[in-house]
Amino acid sequence: MAEATPNRIVITVLGKNRPGIVAAVSRVLGEEGIDIRDITQSIIEDIFTMTMIADMAASTSTFAELQERLAATGKEIGVDVQVQREDVFNFMYRL
Repeated sequence: MAEATPNRIVITVLGKNRPGIVAAVSRVLGEEGIDIRDITQSIIEDIFTMTMIADMAASTSTFAELQERLAATGKEIGVDVQVQREDVFNFMYRL
């Protein structure tokens, strides 16, 4: 696992599967200049889950602005989008 940096974030998406979820979230990240470093998704029955690791180093938006924009996008498409700083995520889920 790569070392956490202050610019790395963890994005989780959960909701009922439908076309366009990955496209909508990725579009926001692209528009914000955020680099997707890793992505995984799965669909169980009709439940969609996705986790992304991304790097905000080139973004001009703040972390809070990104959280708000992704939450709004999630609401528009009917999924829950959560964003955490990677170092906070790792602290919360350490063994």
